[in-house]
Amino acid sequence: MRKIILYIALLLIPVTLFTQIPELSSDFKIARLKYGGGGDWYNDPQEEVNLLKFIGQNTLIRVNPVYEFVEITDDKFFTYPFIFITGHGNITFTDLEVKRLRTYLENGGFIYADDDYGMDKAFRREIKKVFPEQDLVEIPYSYGLYNCHYEFPNGPPKIHAHDEKPAQGFGLFHNGRLVLYYTFESNPSDGWNDPEVHGNTPEKHEEAIRFGTNIVVWALTH
Repeated sequence: MRKIILYIALLLIPVTLFTQIPELSSDFKIARLKYGGGGDWYNDPQEEVNLLKFIGQNTLIRVNPVYEFVEITDDKFFTYPFIFITGHGNITFTDLEVKRLRTYLENGGFIYADDDYGMDKAFRREIKKVFPEQDLVEIPYSYGLYNCHYEFPNGPPKIHAHDEKPAQGFGLFHNGRLVLYYTFESNPSDGWNDPEVHGNTPEKHEEAIRFGTNIVVWALTH
């Protein structure tokens, strides 16, 4: 736990002039969450690799562009400052996992969850166990995450059609800090993949990967 608190503390640098942020002392990695319930937590492992490479090329964040996954009960879970959750199906958290997730988020950790189409109901149900006293709230377009590095004045980009509903971004907060960000009807993480994998245009790929960069920048600086 001390490692993640220290890592986040070192990264609490004002984001308004991000190009002036000094290089980080250790390489940043994203951990994919391996959850129970049968959902395909493991799909498209190239997504994080591509995002990290882009971040390394377009910011001063030093990255380690590898695919890694972690379970909530692993000892190393608390060493990752940024956890990524995605999938199409069911998610379940045990009582122990709920407790550890809350401890992680209350002590400097950050989770980004992206509905890959079909995990919304299960994700909302399970995350409610972690913070039963609050609901996911839609993040206003004026929120800093949407303009901290690239400009997204209309909120999350609409990368995949899904049910043809508007893209939305939701959050959970602890002591005023955004600790969990969730995209619905948007699916930017699929856009991080090589464009030909899901038939994304180069423009959609660029839009998605820039948006992913904003999420990482915001998480590491707030």
